[in-house]
Amino acid sequence: MRRIDHPGPAAAERYVAVPGMAVPIRYVLQPNLTVDKAVAACMREVGCIGGIMEFRGGRCEPFRYVMPAASSDPRYVAWYSETYEPVGSVDVTRACAIIGVRDGKTFLHCHGVWDTAEGQRMGHMLAPLSRVAEPIEVTGIGFRDATFEAMPDTETNFTLFEPVCRVEVDSSKTDARVLLAKVRPNQDISLSIEEICLRHGIARAQIYGIGSLNGVRFVDGTRVASHATEVLIRAGNFESENRQGRARLTIDVVDMDGEISSGEITRGDNPVCVTFELVIEEAIVETPVAAFISRL
Repeated sequence: MRRIDHPGPAAAERYVAVPGMAVPIRYVLQPNLTVDKAVAACMREVGCIGGIMEFRGGRCEPFRYVMPAASSDPRYVAWYSETYEPVGSVDVTRACAIIGVRDGKTFLHCHGVWDTAEGQRMGHMLAPLSRVAEPIEVTGIGFRDATFEAMPDTETNFTLFEPVCRVEVDSSKTDARVLLAKVRPNQDISLSIEEICLRHGIARAQIYGIGSLNGVRFVDGTRVASHATEVLIRAGNFESENRQGRARLTIDVVDMDGEISSGEITRGDNPVCVTFELVIEEAIVETPVAAFISRL
């Protein structure tokens, strides 16, 4: 599998996963606010300090974003492109925002696909520079006891989200568990999800998240060669049987040339480039008796 050498010492633990008590979110982001402030208002209203939010349409103006790029600075293996400033309104076709805390304030890490006057584009939304132009309905999962906190990362030299518990979680009080997770560089994203789920005793789960991969290999044989990419999990799930697990991920990805690719990725051949942030939502396995009772 492909490998990329970061300038700093590699952490011994190649992923981090912490539990959180989930709060379902359905909210309308209000216009005339920047995206980060609109999301922060949502989090205050639902009483959450971290989470994940999905966009399925919604108009923003102005809108600013960047794409992955090579780095001329030896302290980093990759960097960001110039800031793109599309003319007029932009429709956020689909996007995923990991919501956490940086310098004591709500902070977003958001990847998505959007329609501009020049065509469809993908990248990393600059939420403080993008403004909600009309009410946007969003859905997600919030956490009152855990969050993603921006911290300096000695391996990559970036400031990256790290899952942290703010309150001790009693998982016995919840029907399903939700994990906030981060996978570090050079780990296959599918195999890492499988290991996280199996280690936490999760048999089935829905997978949400964003990150970067060092090139991409799809099950249909197509490839993305770029060592730096921006990735959005479009659909993800995990299932286990007889202590064996398998993750299936369908993603959108943009490379350093701005080319967008989509599809199901190959298990075991898609290593993380810089970081990958995940929310893993356990799916309750319904028994035949419970299914019968629910239909009564």
